[in-house]
Amino acid sequence: MTWRKLLKAFPTVILVVDILIRIVSVAVVPRNRRPSSAMAWLLAIFVAPIPGSVLYGLLGSTKLPKDRRDKQREINSLILENTQGLDNRVPTDTQPPWFGTVVQLNRTLGAMPLIPGNTTRLLPDYAGSIAAMTEAVDAAERYVHVEFYIFTRDESTFLFFDALKRAHDRGVKVRVLYDHWATIRNPQGRVTRTWLRDSGIRFEEMLPFHPTKGMWRRPDLRNHRKIVVVDGDVAFTGSQNMTDPSYNKRGNIRRGLQWKDLMVRLDGPAAIGLNALFITDWYSETDELPTDAGAEPPVERRGGDDAYECQVVPSGPGFDGENNLRLFNALVYGAQERLIIASPYFVPDESMLYAITTAAERGVDVQLFACEVADQFLVYHAQRSYYETLLRAGVRIFLYEKPIVLHSKHFTVDDDVAVIGSSNMDMRSFSLNFEVSLMVRGAGFVDQVREVEADYRVKSHEITLASWLTRPAPLQVLDNVARLTAAVQ
Repeated sequence: MTWRKLLKAFPTVILVVDILIRIVSVAVVPRNRRPSSAMAWLLAIFVAPIPGSVLYGLLGSTKLPKDRRDKQREINSLILENTQGLDNRVPTDTQPPWFGTVVQLNRTLGAMPLIPGNTTRLLPDYAGSIAAMTEAVDAAERYVHVEFYIFTRDESTFLFFDALKRAHDRGVKVRVLYDHWATIRNPQGRVTRTWLRDSGIRFEEMLPFHPTKGMWRRPDLRNHRKIVVVDGDVAFTGSQNMTDPSYNKRGNIRRGLQWKDLMVRLDGPAAIGLNALFITDWYSETDELPTDAGAEPPVERRGGDDAYECQVVPSGPGFDGENNLRLFNALVYGAQERLIIASPYFVPDESMLYAITTAAERGVDVQLFACEVADQFLVYHAQRSYYETLLRAGVRIFLYEKPIVLHSKHFTVDDDVAVIGSSNMDMRSFSLNFEVSLMVRGAGFVDQVREVEADYRVKSHEITLASWLTRPAPLQVLDNVARLTAAVQ
C-alpha cells in the first residue's frame, strides 16, 4: 500500500476508531461508578474520543494495585484479631440510640474499635501545634512515627525537625513518611529530603509514581494523612501539614495567604489506632512491619468526665468502600439538633448533599464554615456552585475572611459527637486520597470544638440567599462549569 493510499484511508480509520471508542466507553465507563462520575467521563470521551479515552486510561481507576490492597486487608485482619472484645468495654446506656450502628460501620469498614479512656487537647494555633508536637518528640523514649502530606523543614518547622534529630541521636526509633508529590513540589521539599538523608533518619516517600519500575497506578492518588505518634501513648492528628503556614509558595506570600488549621493531641489507648495506621502505610511502602512498635492491643487506662471514647477511621483507595463518606453520611442522618461543619473544600457527592440538605429541612441547625479566599481555583468555584442549593434548604454558610485560608476539617453532631481529621468533604477526599478521621464521643470534647467554631463565626461573614443570587452572571457560569470537573473521578 502506497503512502497516498494510506493517507486516503486515514480519515476512515479515524472515524472507525472514534465510533469504537464511543461504543466501548458506554459499556466500560459506567461499571461500578457513580452515575455523575460516569456521565462526566462519557462527556469528556464523546467530546474528544481519543484524548478523552487516553485520559480515562490514565485517571479512570481509583484503585491501588492488588498487592497494596492485599496489604491493607492483611493489616485489617491483624487489627481485628488484636482488638477482639474491646467493643464490649464501652458503656452504651448514655450513647445516642443511633451511635452504636455508626461505631459498627466504622469497625466493619476500617477495623478500628471504639476505645474509652482517652484525654484530648485541641490545638487551634498553628505555631502552638508545632510546639506541642516538638515537646512530645523530645519526651520520646522508644519510637516516634511521623506521617504528613506536606513535610518541609523551614523557618516555622525547624524546631520539630531538630527534635526528631535529637530523638534519633539518643537511640529512639524515628520513622518518617510523607507524600512524594506534595512534598517534593514544595519549594523546600528537596532540601528537606537532603536534610533527612544527612541526619540518618529513616524516611520513605509515599505513593511515588514510577511506571517504568512496574509501579503503575493512577498518578494523582495522594496520601493526605497527618499523624504523629510517640511511644504509642501520645498521638496527634488533624488538618495541619508540617510546613510554614504560607506553604513557602511565592504566590501565597505575595497575596498574604496564611493557613489556619486544627490539630488534636490524644493521650490514651486510642493512640495505638493511629499508630496502627502509620504501620499500615509503612508496610505498604517498605514491606516491613516494625517489630518494636505497636503490636500490643490497646488497654483502657483512665475514666472520668474528661475521658472520651475515640475511634480512628482510616479511608482511602486501599479500602473497598469510601469509609469517610459513609461515616459522614451516617452522622449527618443521626443529627437531631445541630450539625456544624468546617471544610475548606466542600464539593460533596449526591449522597452527602442530600444528607446535609435533608438535615436542614427536617429542622436541624446546619452550619457550614468555608473560605472566602481561593487557593485552588477549580475546587473553589466548584464549591461555590453548591451554595444556592444549601441556602435554599436552610443551611447557614459562613465564609472565613481573607487572607486566611481556613483549612480545618471537622464537624460536630448535637452535643455528643465530633469528628476531626485530614478529610475534606469533597469527592477527592472520598475516593482518591488516603485520609484519617478521629471520631470522639463526649460532651466535653464537643464543647471544646464548639469554642473553636464560635471563634470562626466571629471572624467570618454569613452569606444569604438573596445576596448570593445577585453575584455576577459570569461567576455563576464559572462556578457551574467548575462543578462538572469535580465529578471526573
